[in-house]
Amino acid sequence: MREPSRRRLLALALPALGPGVLLARGARADGDPWAAIRAPGHVALIRHALAPGTFDPAGFRLDDCTTQRNLSAEGRAQATRIGDLFRANGIAAAAVHSSQWCRCVDTATLMKLGPVAPQPLLNSFVRDAAQAARQVPAVKAWIAGLALDRPTVLVTHQVVVTALSDVYPGSGEIVVLRRDAAGGLATVGRVATAA
Repeated sequence: MREPSRRRLLALALPALGPGVLLARGARADGDPWAAIRAPGHVALIRHALAPGTFDPAGFRLDDCTTQRNLSAEGRAQATRIGDLFRANGIAAAAVHSSQWCRCVDTATLMKLGPVAPQPLLNSFVRDAAQAARQVPAVKAWIAGLALDRPTVLVTHQVVVTALSDVYPGSGEIVVLRRDAAGGLATVGRVATAA
């Protein structure tokens, strides 16, 4: 009888990890993103829930949600489900930081994992390469200085998640990062949350 391939074993192992769990390229099949989030030294990066469209209208303002692209009804329901998914995996409370964009703050708030602390370093820089060049090292340094002694959630935008993890996340997707002793970040898992 032929021995099962590594790919076949991985396919058999994935359902045991829970709904929507994806392993990052290079991650081990025995990794559990939820266990990582519960463990010290890890952070859950979340792209805001579904907010249809692309970019924000010209002249949008951070202090006026009516000028921004916001969560749809489906996005609000998705944000609530994300919080429920955390609780179903043993995480009822977390340190929660969010981009100042309304769709991120709303996602973080609807998750109901704790008070939401706005963090400008998590803001989008999609239309400003010069801002990205300054902001990415700054957000990495900020994460390097976080305690990470309890579950920590950062709600942000696709460009920030991709800059920190090399993952292009879907709306509401969770990307789990491990911080090493030198403050570097490594992607250890992903959880898709789309319905």
